[in-house]
Amino acid sequence: MKRRIYLAAMLAMAAPAVLWADAQAPGPNRQPVANQQPKIQLAILLDTSNSMDGLIDQARQQLWQAVNEFSKAKRDGVTPELEVAVYEYGNNGIDARQGHTRQVVGLTRELDKVSEALFSLTTNGGNEYCGHVIARAVDGLQWGTSPNDVKAIFIAGNEPFTQGPTPFAEAISAAKARGIVVNTVHAGDYQAGVSEGWRQGALLAGGNYMSIDHNQAVVHVETPQDEQIASLNAQLNKTYIPYGMEGAAGAARQQEQDSKSSGVSIGLLAERAKAKAMAFYNNARWDLVDAVEAGEADLDKMEPEALPEEMQAMTPEARKAFVDERAKERAELKAKIVELSRQRDAYAAEQLKDQAAESADTLNEALTESVRQQAVSRDFVFAE
Repeated sequence: MKRRIYLAAMLAMAAPAVLWADAQAPGPNRQPVANQQPKIQLAILLDTSNSMDGLIDQARQQLWQAVNEFSKAKRDGVTPELEVAVYEYGNNGIDARQGHTRQVVGLTRELDKVSEALFSLTTNGGNEYCGHVIARAVDGLQWGTSPNDVKAIFIAGNEPFTQGPTPFAEAISAAKARGIVVNTVHAGDYQAGVSEGWRQGALLAGGNYMSIDHNQAVVHVETPQDEQIASLNAQLNKTYIPYGMEGAAGAARQQEQDSKSSGVSIGLLAERAKAKAMAFYNNARWDLVDAVEAGEADLDKMEPEALPEEMQAMTPEARKAFVDERAKERAELKAKIVELSRQRDAYAAEQLKDQAAESADTLNEALTESVRQQAVSRDFVFAE
């Protein structure tokens, strides 16, 4: 695979490098934040003008591949939280007074909301204001305050980076002041992106510049393990216990995103099921098993009406036993999915090995490679 990546860190003499140098410093030179789980926070800014249908399809179909890649990360032996946000820009369907820019979903651990956001996007020709959407993401999201967190913006599009009322240098300066690295992804020719300011934006931001083929079709290899993974995934869904005001909506969203993935291919559903078996897939806001495990719900203190109907008349002991049984069943199903996914990955890699030399870079490669680099600079390690 031919990579075309521009690393601003390697051209430090051409731009301020204070924040990048700090990011590259070894662990002992940074003060750890006690009792705080590390975070990987990603804001994905997608051009949704007329020519970007392929880019949106890649984002939809490669979300779970990216999540599975990030699930390998740890810092000081601790798995980080993953939070993802999605913005769209360059769409005439959005009010011009908003700069044709919209937050589709804010930073969230609930990855089904991210998938739902991506499947909701449609294209409509417009004005692509890169500086404006970067500024919106910097100001509009709840970014972490720890210097050890990975905080990254990925902006992808194909029009000149210089358009719009907000100078991109101004927006990038605001991002750097908050420790947010901006990475630019030009959907098209590498040199065209250079001439239209995309590489300059990455240089100023201390991030990566990459060009991708946004019209490259995403390949999901069908494997002998897919049917069994799909069956286990359906069983996995039955271990979720919807509770509170968001319970019913959360469970419905989970089922809908399974359906969306399987509608693309059974291979994509397998990638999603693998991600659901990992620690990053957390639904504590609506699922009682995740909420109890995360310490976000106390069964002894919950009002009966907040519980599902089948649990409302149970004794406290019976409620705990009920949740524990679902948690045990879920752990067993996840272990089976992980093992089958390992077999599936090996089979798919064998099937794709002859195509690797000819394949083009897509959004997934741009995102995962950049996050890996920026996470390693903050002492994260990735299991292979």
